[in-house]
Amino acid sequence: MIEFLADHYGVLLRRDAVANGVDDNALARLRRAGHIVRIRQGVYVLADQWRQASDADRHLMLVQGVMALYDDRVAASHVSACLKQGGPSWGLPLARAHITNLFGLGDRRQARVVHHRGQCRVGDVTRLDDHWITAPPRTALDTASILDRDPAVCVLDDFVHRGLATPDDYQRILDQRTDSPDHLDLQTKVDLCDGRSESVGETRSRLLFRDQRLPTPVPQWEIFHPDGRLAGRSDFALPAHELLVEFDGASKYGRLRRPGESIEDVVMREKARENLLRELTGWMMIRLVWADLDDPARTADRIRRCLRQVAA
Repeated sequence: MIEFLADHYGVLLRRDAVANGVDDNALARLRRAGHIVRIRQGVYVLADQWRQASDADRHLMLVQGVMALYDDRVAASHVSACLKQGGPSWGLPLARAHITNLFGLGDRRQARVVHHRGQCRVGDVTRLDDHWITAPPRTALDTASILDRDPAVCVLDDFVHRGLATPDDYQRILDQRTDSPDHLDLQTKVDLCDGRSESVGETRSRLLFRDQRLPTPVPQWEIFHPDGRLAGRSDFALPAHELLVEFDGASKYGRLRRPGESIEDVVMREKARENLLRELTGWMMIRLVWADLDDPARTADRIRRCLRQVAA
């Protein structure tokens, strides 16, 4: 019976269970038997769905339960709104749900919820799943305001790339909150935004080039056949140095996977594409993976060696 009381996230509220004859003793028995998991006061999740969920999905389950407990005086915001609007999860703190009080209250942490106090203007909120949620440009900025630089820029890039926000949107909101203590830090993050990045890996690669004082790469460099047909794009190019740069991550191959293709098929097709790009340009290509991003100094040395080799 308990499965029929849960929503599509597998989330079950205590108040709904009690209203349907499942009292606290029954809920306790279900917890001990491993059928449900208590994720905060008054909120449970079906254990099977919880065990199979990623960290990001578990956060969304928490947000679903929290928003069901609150009325229209609050909006899902910050990292919670980011995930609900399809944003990247890399570098996000996911242990607590984030909500913003629409009437100027907040600034506390309680029962796995961070309550923010923030002025919301017309256009700063919208409706999703019968609840208020901050509008995408506000979501991206609010999220960036509580993150370190790299994950913050990844979020800002992602929302621009997916057409949910523009750099002008970010600047307009920033100009309205110049008295905020995080204004200068957030302005720096917005100035680093480039919506041409198509993934977290590409954003981090671009920031690595900047931080290591390497030549500035051009994102999404197009390469053409002799007859003018587009042959493909490289994630980055350094045209003056005749170097192409590709970032390889598992998410990239998933994104490029066509119906009926296996991951092996995608990898082989990508290899053929990259071989073609090298043939058409005559340029060297370097490939970066996640481990390279975690060791920026070593990776920068590797790129400099390639640049010297090209120049020789």
